[in-house]
Amino acid sequence: MFSWKWVHDTIPEAEAREVSEDVRSDFQRRVPYNYLQRAYIKIHTQSLPPDPRLTSAIASAALSISYHMHNALWLRGVAQWQTHNCVLLAVTVLNQLEKAVEAGHTFFMANPEHMEMQQNIENYRTMAGVEESQLVDREARPHLESYSAGVKHYEADDFELAIKYFEQALREYFNEDTECRALCEGPQRFEEYDYLRYKAGLYEAIADHYVQVLVCQHECVRELATRPGRLSPIENFLPLHYDYLQFAYYRVGEYVKALECAKAYLLLHPDDQDVLDNVNYYESLLDDSMDLASIEAREDLAVFVKRHKLESELIKSAAEGLGFSYTEPNYWIRYGGRQDENRVPSGVNVEGAEVHGLSSGKKPSPKIDRDLREGGPLIYENITFVYNSEQLNGTQRVLLDNVLSEDQCRELHSVASGIMIVGDGYRGKTSPHTPNEKFEGATVLKALKFGYEGRVPLKSARLFYDISEKARKIVESYFMLNSTLYFSYTHMVCRTALSGQQDRRNDLSHPIHADNCLLDPEANECWKEPPAYTFRDYSALLYMNDDFEGGEFIFTEMDAKTVTASIKPKCGRMVSFSSGGENPHGVKAVTKGQRCAVALWFTLDPIYRELERIKADEVIAILDQEQQGKHELNINPKDEL
Repeated sequence: MFSWKWVHDTIPEAEAREVSEDVRSDFQRRVPYNYLQRAYIKIHTQSLPPDPRLTSAIASAALSISYHMHNALWLRGVAQWQTHNCVLLAVTVLNQLEKAVEAGHTFFMANPEHMEMQQNIENYRTMAGVEESQLVDREARPHLESYSAGVKHYEADDFELAIKYFEQALREYFNEDTECRALCEGPQRFEEYDYLRYKAGLYEAIADHYVQVLVCQHECVRELATRPGRLSPIENFLPLHYDYLQFAYYRVGEYVKALECAKAYLLLHPDDQDVLDNVNYYESLLDDSMDLASIEAREDLAVFVKRHKLESELIKSAAEGLGFSYTEPNYWIRYGGRQDENRVPSGVNVEGAEVHGLSSGKKPSPKIDRDLREGGPLIYENITFVYNSEQLNGTQRVLLDNVLSEDQCRELHSVASGIMIVGDGYRGKTSPHTPNEKFEGATVLKALKFGYEGRVPLKSARLFYDISEKARKIVESYFMLNSTLYFSYTHMVCRTALSGQQDRRNDLSHPIHADNCLLDPEANECWKEPPAYTFRDYSALLYMNDDFEGGEFIFTEMDAKTVTASIKPKCGRMVSFSSGGENPHGVKAVTKGQRCAVALWFTLDPIYRELERIKADEVIAILDQEQQGKHELNINPKDEL
């Protein structure tokens, strides 16, 4: 006999509910600055009495920043903050508004997808006494700031300033590399070592230690290429400086320096045909009296590369002798290249050859590690094709109508009121994305449980299960996937506009984001790393109603601002798309009524199948068996004769 206790016991509480990216990212990167920003602005707007506990709390938060948020003092600061309703954290200090602006901007630089902070920054810009120069990143890394400035000037065709900032970035990079290597001189440890049983002799222990120091120093390349709050480095970071510089110097007529930078780039990518062609072209521009052989790669990179290669050989040799495993990372990924039409200068004969890069003004398209196909059969009758990727101005997108009938929409909308829980999927947070709307949700397993208990019609709960399976099959077929598409998460969601909070509203119902990576509009990147659900491959939204105002689904460019397509929900309409950075999306504010949909995320990796969905499959199988048994009991005995 079917038992819900069995379901409950086999789904741990931590696994039965999915935590939102917003909630997890809030506590992932530079969080103390967020608390400090809120505290300073509170002090600025009202007078607070001194409180020793608040003094201790802000001291803890400030100290935790110095300890890179790994100190236990941070936890104590958070606890004291929460004791005061997460509102007041302060000491009597001067210039609180300026401090709030700095703290907020510092947090936002590592959390560009944080919608609330984005709005705060915009509000600060309009306040009296706040200047643009006060938007300071307290933890800015000089070489990354200079590099970003160089890229902006390069894209604006201001090559003189681009050269200035790229050269400055290189000087700062090598200075920080020296500092990074010095910091590696302290104690080290390999995670794979069992130090309780470590019995190396003196000389072996000394060698072991210095090899670990060497590995740490070798990894500085990755450390210096990683933006604040991210785990993944900027691809091809150091070589890109020389790639930009070789063309910038060419554009200002300094052909010798352009040649030196091009040859420097080739030290790390010796088979890059575009840059090899550039070298030949730059040489053709020089005076015949010049000794071309005397023009060598930039000395700064030549010395760096020589040391880097020597370190690599030493580490590999030591790994064999000391018995630890080591695989040299690919620090210079080729596809992390400059994306513009200027990679091959005019004058280079590229006819018939592939020119890497996109046309002027276009953003590079995010990489997708599988074949992209679409246009497969919709497999069900009455489904209406509306738009494909091209018509939706993107990649791997489709819009369909009549996936649900009007009767099915009404039935699902009716059952939603009986199974929805406020904040479901977001640890009970009533308004996880905006304070102007109430968020409610329910999983397919919960719907079946309520149906089995008679709290909602079992037929309606079964419909939720069936239409999500229908959507999965459509997505799998339309995008012509070669392998099975599995559910990663199934969620019925409703967003309700809160009365009295819609006047002059300028936020979104759901901020612009991507479903399997952390969108970073400033860097024009989407970082496929935790806390993002990196295993998600495809997404779909199946709408249940249209009797509300606002709530349009939008696709944007990676800048999270330029809207490429807007979709008005209605009964039976489904939008589906690949889950990566190629498809940033969000939801406009719901300003009146309630907007309901079935949200679906899929994965191609069976390891990440939704646990609740597996249990729901088993529940359906048991219910079908019970139903079959009832039919067998109703058989007329005469029919057996």
